[in-house]
Order: sequence, then C-alpha cells, then structure tokens
Amino acid sequence: MLGPLNINLADFNVSCENGFLPDETPLERLQETYQEWEAIIEKLPLLLQTKSLRASIDRMQILSTDHLKSEPEWQRAYLILSFFTHGYIWEAGGPSQRLPPQITIPFLKISHHFDLPTTATYSALNLWNFAAISPDADIRKIENLRSLSTFTGGEDEEWFYLISVTIEAHGARVIPTMMKAIDAVRANESSVVTDALIQFSHCVQEIGEILKRMTKKCRPQVFYNEIRPFLAGSKNMEVAGLPNGVFYDEGEGKGQWRKYSGGSNAQSSLIQFFDVILGVQHSPTKGSIGLKNGFLREMRKYMPGKHREFLQHIESVSNIRSYAETTSDNQVTEAYNRAVEELKKFRDVHIGIVTRYIINPARQHSPAANAGLNLAVASANPSSTKELHGTGGTQLLPFLKQSRDETRDTRIP
Repeated sequence: MLGPLNINLADFNVSCENGFLPDETPLERLQETYQEWEAIIEKLPLLLQTKSLRASIDRMQILSTDHLKSEPEWQRAYLILSFFTHGYIWEAGGPSQRLPPQITIPFLKISHHFDLPTTATYSALNLWNFAAISPDADIRKIENLRSLSTFTGGEDEEWFYLISVTIEAHGARVIPTMMKAIDAVRANESSVVTDALIQFSHCVQEIGEILKRMTKKCRPQVFYNEIRPFLAGSKNMEVAGLPNGVFYDEGEGKGQWRKYSGGSNAQSSLIQFFDVILGVQHSPTKGSIGLKNGFLREMRKYMPGKHREFLQHIESVSNIRSYAETTSDNQVTEAYNRAVEELKKFRDVHIGIVTRYIINPARQHSPAANAGLNLAVASANPSSTKELHGTGGTQLLPFLKQSRDETRDTRIP
C-alpha cells in the first residue's frame, strides 16, 4: 500500500468549497484609478447598441496596471479588458482587425499575470463574472446569482453565463472527493473508491439537469443572433472577416497579429477534470485545423496557469480507471461504469443544447440587409452542419459527437 499524496488544492488556486471559482465572490468595482474603465464597462451594452464603443475606447487614456494589488483586482481588470476586446472587435458593422493600445498595453500585462491569452476566456465570462444576491446566498443556486457584465444587457446573456457558474459551483464538491478516491486506490480501500464514484455520478447527473435549464431564460434566436457573435475569437474566423486574426497595436509602431479562440465551455477546468479523473482519452477531431494535440488539449492554454498545472498534476497521478479495471471488487467497476455513463449523458445534453441554440438557428437565419459581418451572419444557412464552427474555432458537431463517443468507449467491459 502507498501513502496519501497530500495534494493541497490551494497550491493550484482551487477552492475546497468553490472549486475553480474564487473563494470569495468576484470584485464588483476597481479603485478610482480605473474609473475610466469602470465607466465604459458599466454602459457597455448601450455603447454597443449605438455603435460607439470603439470611439469611446479610442478616447481613453492608457492606464497602468501598477495600481492592481490583490488577485480580485487583477481578475476584475482581466474581465473588463476581455469585454472591451471582444466588444471592440465585433461591434456592429463588421469586425475590427486592429485592437488599440488603450486595450492592448494593459491587457498584455494582466494576461501575463494569469498566464492567460489576451482574449475573452471562460475565466472572464464565467469564473470571475458573477455576484451573489446576498452575502450568505448559496451560489450553487442560479436564482442567487447575477452577472457583473454582459455585451447585450439582456437576461438571456446573463442566464447563459450563470448556468456555467452554477455548474462550476455545484461540481466543486466532487474535486476533494475524487482526491480522496485517488488516495484510497493507493491504500486499496475499494469501498472508499466506490462511494466516491457514486457521489461523482450523482453530481454529473445534477449538473446535466442544470444545463437543461438553459432553455428557461435564454432564447435560442437571441443567443444565436445577439450573444454568440460577441463570444467569437479571432482564430479560424476567416469567414467572419478576420483572415489574419487581429493586430494588437502596442503603439509607436509596435504590435503583433494574434489569433485566439473565443470563449468556450471547453475551457472549463471542471469538465476537463471529470475526463482526467475517469481516464477519458480524447483524440484530435478529424478536420481540426492546426490542432495536433486536439481541441480540448489546446483549450487548456485558455485556463489560468495554476488550473492548467492542476489538471496536468492530476493526469500524472490519476489511477481510478486502472484500479477499476484490475480490482476484484465488482462494485468499483460498476460504480466506475456508471460514472462514465453519466458523463456521456451530460455530453448528450450538451449536444442537444448546441443543436437547439446553434445548428437549428443557423439553418433558419436570414441576416438583415444592413447587417455587418459577424459569426451569426457568416454561419447562416450552412451547406453542411459539419462546417459550423463554435466560438472556440473548431467544427462543432464533429467535435462534440467524438467527445461523447470517446467518453462512452471509456467504459470497462
């Protein structure tokens, strides 16, 4: 028997209570030094509706990051500049192929702090973009939450983000449970492993039910036409008007063309943790462009550096699948297979959501005559649903169906 690994979640900025969400609810406002940023993010939906965000940002000063001290301040700054970036690029009328120094210069420093790319990642849109309606509210209940920022100002977009926040909060409790299961394998305590896998199954089943609630307040046509275009990145977006990506202008003749995936739930460390803990292996999707190691592996680059390190570490010590394969205790194997089945069902639910919110609206979408080019316009009436790309830049249905099938195939005969 081997001793416990004694993995300290705090070393990886993972909360025992909230998982990959912060221990404390995110900061709602930066200090006075950053009042100019706060004034624009506060009226972001109106500025986008009136096509005046770019002009407002072009008039901004270039603010220094020297006054950001605490992690919540850095997270708030990352959120603000993520929304500025995608708002500036995708403001109605056609995409901007240039990002001004007012965004680029501070955003590069802030992104470096987290080892994150300078784009709107899942962290900005979800992990650091919520508040509780009261200090003692249970954040595992979506009714107790609100979003700090949106592009549209509408309930549909807020609900879309908060579904993910609730899933993260709900799934957090299985992280320490599965850490104990890894130690239990090392000690050959099969009953502990079985109980952990049963808890895992219940949790995945429950977050599947949360995902199904998307339809309650987020309308497919609103998501497709008004929200999704702002979530798009600059990678594989040639069809939407960004053949070279975006030039991040650093002033004085300096800058760089960059291509990034947009915000995607594939950037959720929790969902990738589920795969790692069960030993689900994913291969590159057929037809993936420039993703030798596969889309999900690529999406780890869009996670905070500490969360990425956590997944890498768990990958190196994960032992549950091999134990379920070799143990003489059939209850472990049965509990493992049930956990795999629940994760496969969760991916079935996700495919259903994508079909309802992207595939079907794309078939029905008729862009207005004066509509600027964006992801919704470019994706209208596709010749094949296989050609539809997600905001992360990969082919949607082939990727999702392959991920679902690879999960199913992890089951132990």
